[in-house]
Amino acid sequence: MATNKAFNEEKEHEPSTMTRPAGSGFGAEEYEELSSIERRENARSSSKGSSGARGRPSKDQASLKILGGGGDSQSFQMAALTTDGANVMDGTKMTMTSKELHISRTESPGPAKMVGAKKKYRSRSASASSLDSASSGSYTGSSSEEDDASPREVIQKNSAGSSDFCVRKIVQHSYGRREIEIAEQEMPGIMALRHKAKEDKPLKGAKIVVCTHINAQTAVLVETLVTLGAQVRWAACNIYSTQNEVAAALAEAGIPVFAWRGENEEDFWWCIDKTISAESWQPNMILDDGGDATHVMVKKYPAVFKLMRGIVEESVTGVHRLYQLSQSNKLSVPAMNVNDSVIKTKYDNLYSCRESILDSLKRTTDIMFGGKQVVVCGYGQVGKGCCQSLKNMGCVVFVTEIDPICALQACMDGFQVVKLSEVVQKVDIVITATGNKNVVTRDNMDKMKNGCIVCNMGHSNTEIDVLSLKTADLTWEKVRSQVDHVIWPSGKRMVLLAEGRRVNLSCSSVPSFVVSITAATQALALIELFNAPSGRYKADVYLMPKLMDEFVSSLHISAFEAHLTELSEEQAKYMGLSKTGPFKPNYYRY
Repeated sequence: MATNKAFNEEKEHEPSTMTRPAGSGFGAEEYEELSSIERRENARSSSKGSSGARGRPSKDQASLKILGGGGDSQSFQMAALTTDGANVMDGTKMTMTSKELHISRTESPGPAKMVGAKKKYRSRSASASSLDSASSGSYTGSSSEEDDASPREVIQKNSAGSSDFCVRKIVQHSYGRREIEIAEQEMPGIMALRHKAKEDKPLKGAKIVVCTHINAQTAVLVETLVTLGAQVRWAACNIYSTQNEVAAALAEAGIPVFAWRGENEEDFWWCIDKTISAESWQPNMILDDGGDATHVMVKKYPAVFKLMRGIVEESVTGVHRLYQLSQSNKLSVPAMNVNDSVIKTKYDNLYSCRESILDSLKRTTDIMFGGKQVVVCGYGQVGKGCCQSLKNMGCVVFVTEIDPICALQACMDGFQVVKLSEVVQKVDIVITATGNKNVVTRDNMDKMKNGCIVCNMGHSNTEIDVLSLKTADLTWEKVRSQVDHVIWPSGKRMVLLAEGRRVNLSCSSVPSFVVSITAATQALALIELFNAPSGRYKADVYLMPKLMDEFVSSLHISAFEAHLTELSEEQAKYMGLSKTGPFKPNYYRY
């Protein structure tokens, strides 16, 4: 088959080593190779469009036509989201101060600790102690160990004879298909969108590089994109969240998937590269979670990146990197910030975490919650969800915060706001939910009582300073999958979950209904960017308009047999609203 010329041009000049800027990434001129937020403790290190004008729709610009929940045809017109003077259709473009842009919440950790006479680094596929406690002779195994044989060494084919995929075991596809079918039943919004738009094929011609978590719920999204006409190549954004049987089901269905649970660093970047570089494949869209696919495209395939129609990003980390790209004039394509849409922030971050934190802790530790003392670091949407559920289970909950507004909210909700150092010696559970680094330090962990459980609910795995635990004086002991005991010389044990990564994605499941909300938002963002007329979007980062948030909500409320009240003509005129929405201004805080 023909080889894409753009790839040939890039390969002549591509560096032999994948590199990444220091900090969270895209703004530095000189940088050190480090893994992304999720993989920062890796053994590899090597040296080293201006913000577009805001587009506004003209009256004759195309609009997105999708059947609403009631079967009626509705037209939605998304427009460039502006900073000042935006109307209700334009929304409000997110802005960041120069100071915020230069202070990364995802800054890379410092050099690895010295262990014995050699500098040891932590690999992706091994527990923190598998390398760093080796010299002490005390290591007893990692909670995250996988099969030794790499899927890259095994040639597999699906029932159609295709080998354009790389998963753990293709024979597991039937189990994965059942998982997907279960998820579909609890994802009414994305399934409604699939059925209502499948005839129009709004993504016909779209070639999407997908880099997200790979599980049953995201599989429903990807199969929806394919049903709507897109071609997709998919890699994982996290080395431990992949459901192997689900990846096998997608590969069996003919979707090129490159992922398995327990990848190492080299595997991770290889998998992403396989979604971008392939024969007769010219990607024109990116669906990202964390910014890794965008990073590879920018650094390794800049000519291909310039031909992109758009990027859709759903994580705090990835959005932060997009703003850095924009500020450094390296963002040459429009990008949609799904993470800060109202529908995603409120439902995915708050309601999903409210349920999944309990599930994660129960599955991994079998803990009784009643009477336990818990400190939750961060009272954003994720922290709020965790605090609500833990309080309802009878826990005594403390909150740490840097933001006085969030701190006041915690106080008004009945939680005591403290410094971590004030309660770390007595609490039973420590949960981080900030997105920052070194929130829980080695000094904090030294002072914890025996049996304290430590876990992370934020996107970044740097919140807990796991690197500081990689010393010869500490022993790591595998308890069960994703559960490690870290043992001090005194005999004190700390229970560390998922090695500091997102505990809900690594140790439990995420509610399918909430993922349906985010998935529908992502699908609509892809449809809009792909079908937008030339000039509507510049090389900048945009928010979903309020009307789209309301439409996604309308796809889901029927599952609760809810019935919306309709404005009368007089009421709509009095409020200055359209009877069909949007019903709140862009500055409204839900």
